[in-house]
Amino acid sequence: MTNSDHGGLARILNFDALTCAAMGLFLLLGSGPIAGITAIPATLLFYAGAILIPIAIYMALVARAGTGSPLAVWLVILGNLGWVVASVALFGVIAPNGLGVALILGQAAVVGLLAWLEYRAWRGISARARVTA
Repeated sequence: MTNSDHGGLARILNFDALTCAAMGLFLLLGSGPIAGITAIPATLLFYAGAILIPIAIYMALVARAGTGSPLAVWLVILGNLGWVVASVALFGVIAPNGLGVALILGQAAVVGLLAWLEYRAWRGISARARVTA
């Protein structure tokens, strides 16, 4: 495993952490107005934002630690996939308007893409490690 292998994954994890923190702050600080234009309950938006802040910190710590822990990286990937599933499952619980549907699906698509990029980067590191072992 070269530093550039880890660097690619670390960059993706850092970007994931940054977008996670930005969305968390957006939802925390704007839950009322966002609820008004999306028909997504403000309480749901607020607590989703609150959850995202420690998740973002965890992702940044994993990236900073050199991404050497398979468990830590897999926790990020599976956590992202869980977020996508939970986002889509919201449609069985709430009734957002068109803008709310776009917000939910848009952020789920971004999180899903990040999970896929993280998986590909981790798989590449793992495959190269097996070859050189």
